[in-house]
Amino acid sequence: MSATRRSPVSPKVRTPGCALEATVTGTHTVTPTHCPYCALQCGMGIATGTNGPPAIAARRFPVNDGALCVKGWTSADLLRSPARLTTPLVRGRDGLRPASWDAALDLIADRLTRLRAGHGPDSVAVFGGGGLTNEVCYLLGKFARVALGTSQIDYNGRFCMSSAAAAANRAYGMDRGLPFPVADLRAADTIVLAGSNPAETMPPFMRHLAPCADSGGLIVIDPRTTPTAERAAVHLRPAPGTDLALALGILHCVVEDGHLDKDYLAGRTTGFADAWRAAAAWWPERVERVTGVAVADQRAVAGRLAGARNAYILTGRGAEQHAKGTDTVSAWINLALALGLPGRAGSGHGCLTGQGNGQGGREHGQKADQLPGYRSIRDPAAREHVARVWGVDPGTLPGPGRSAYELLDALGTADGPRALLVFGSNVAVSAPRSTRVRDRLAALDLLVVADIVRSETAAMADVVLPVTQWAEEGGTMTNLEGRVLLRRRAVAPPPGVRSDLAVLHGLATRLGQPAERFPTDPETVFTELREAARGGPADYHGVTYDRLRAGDQLFWPVPGTDHPGTPRPFLDRFAHPDGRARFVPVTHRPPDEPADADYPLRATTGRVLAHYQSGAQTRNIDALTAAEPEMFVEVHPDTARRHGLDDGEPAVVVSRRGRVRATVRFTPTARVDTVFLPFHFPGDHRANLVTNPALDPVSRMPEFKVCAVRLEAVPPGTEGAA
Repeated sequence: MSATRRSPVSPKVRTPGCALEATVTGTHTVTPTHCPYCALQCGMGIATGTNGPPAIAARRFPVNDGALCVKGWTSADLLRSPARLTTPLVRGRDGLRPASWDAALDLIADRLTRLRAGHGPDSVAVFGGGGLTNEVCYLLGKFARVALGTSQIDYNGRFCMSSAAAAANRAYGMDRGLPFPVADLRAADTIVLAGSNPAETMPPFMRHLAPCADSGGLIVIDPRTTPTAERAAVHLRPAPGTDLALALGILHCVVEDGHLDKDYLAGRTTGFADAWRAAAAWWPERVERVTGVAVADQRAVAGRLAGARNAYILTGRGAEQHAKGTDTVSAWINLALALGLPGRAGSGHGCLTGQGNGQGGREHGQKADQLPGYRSIRDPAAREHVARVWGVDPGTLPGPGRSAYELLDALGTADGPRALLVFGSNVAVSAPRSTRVRDRLAALDLLVVADIVRSETAAMADVVLPVTQWAEEGGTMTNLEGRVLLRRRAVAPPPGVRSDLAVLHGLATRLGQPAERFPTDPETVFTELREAARGGPADYHGVTYDRLRAGDQLFWPVPGTDHPGTPRPFLDRFAHPDGRARFVPVTHRPPDEPADADYPLRATTGRVLAHYQSGAQTRNIDALTAAEPEMFVEVHPDTARRHGLDDGEPAVVVSRRGRVRATVRFTPTARVDTVFLPFHFPGDHRANLVTNPALDPVSRMPEFKVCAVRLEAVPPGTEGAA
């Protein structure tokens, strides 16, 4: 399927520029907004009129310049989908049945009150999402820590950007996925893209890579031959789980071949000697044996980066979703620092955030260890500042809680939470070792899910709350560049649907909180968020709705209303007190679960063009389901035949944790030792039935990207069995 297609409405409704005022053309009103999917947050318009349902209109915006992927063009289909939830559901003896809002909220508040009284505040947990607006993320964290008093809150961004964030914080003193606008990439001579496939995950991003790709400067590092890799001049295919060794090998070549930027090291960094002592043992010949990447290719990458006028190193989930993901990103950062790239105009290092608000989602308090403004919950000064904004005693704020998988793994256990409130996530599909996660969800005394459709997690809930989606609510998002964006409400939600903010307000007041402490108006919430973030690493104090409505391009930090924003924060100094970037000593270690005689293959997971995340949204859009209707497993033909399988046949992918049913898809470009599974499908087709929950010791990221598996044929007569 093509990544882009024509706008389904008249070109006359195209909305130029970045100002966010609705325009009227002919019979259409076009409200400028942003795509509900990935962190590129492409600008688009929603055209509404008297004839027909809402439609997507093109809009010029710096990250996409009017282009959208197939998910963006079809995103309006979900606004009128018959799958929409429009009334609360409460579980009775005969399953989920409609209920009034008052009955549903009263039931939840009563059960939460009883659990907290009997078992303490940490008996209740909250799980958020990287697609929620900044306002909802902020109020969700406040609700957990003030209304519930629980430390048990985390979000699905832990499964996305946590390793990259941890590595950036320790190297630069600040985590902003891309510390430069994506448009800067257009002037690059060389770009190394490690573990990312934007041609499918964020297709308009490829416009920024195109000049470099066309001139032969794009280098892609990926075990798979993806559509992105097909655009590259150089494609390196390391064995899954060996990206860290490859980065060390290329650094070794940089040092051996005399490419170190010694002036940059002396003037802007610290710690190179220790990092080099760790990396010195990974000479290129050793790295070739571990990764399968030839010494000549390692040296060629080092030479291309060193010889470029403008060069960038970018990492994605393929490098990060490992039990050593933080160290892997640190290894790529060390390479970038050795070449003098970060903090230099026209060059740099960055990480490609995945979820729509993956950046803002981790900045404002729904992560277990953070308070708004990217403040640490362990910092007494941060606790004092936020508590003052919230009007509470800082001593009443809980400390850090469990990380996402550890939280899910503890549900319903003797010392774990007995209730869970889920906003904007489908953990029954998206979490690793998902059979275990479903068992833990089933063990809860109370499961509450706020969602737009009956996701697989919502289907298990005791109470389901129907909430607004992207075009039905206002709010801000922060994209992969750290650019703060305003979403405008374009259509009214279906009758009976409430916003997440209204849900939190309704529950908080029933739990005894003052009504004014939990506003329902997004701009009011954002005004408070600005004060809570003031002076923090992610300082939003100078961002206002009025400035965003006027089209101001505001990249945080924005410390004052007269401040222009900070699109390139490291040009003068890094965020550590001494202004220097830190090298971090790291060394390679193998995947947590190596292949063996019983499980001789490696499985890796990822996205496909037509679907997004757990598929709860995209599987309810007919055009996307038609494009990619079922679970498949990519296998090299030789590997498949050795297992007695043919193209198009049903198969089972088996690991030590579970079994996934999938259709074999012959892929001649695949590694013979590796199979690929998309993670968008439910039931027995969940890729996360087999994935490994081994956690990174720093970021607590699970090892989604590699586990040991084997292939089996489906017994005759059971092909359609559930």
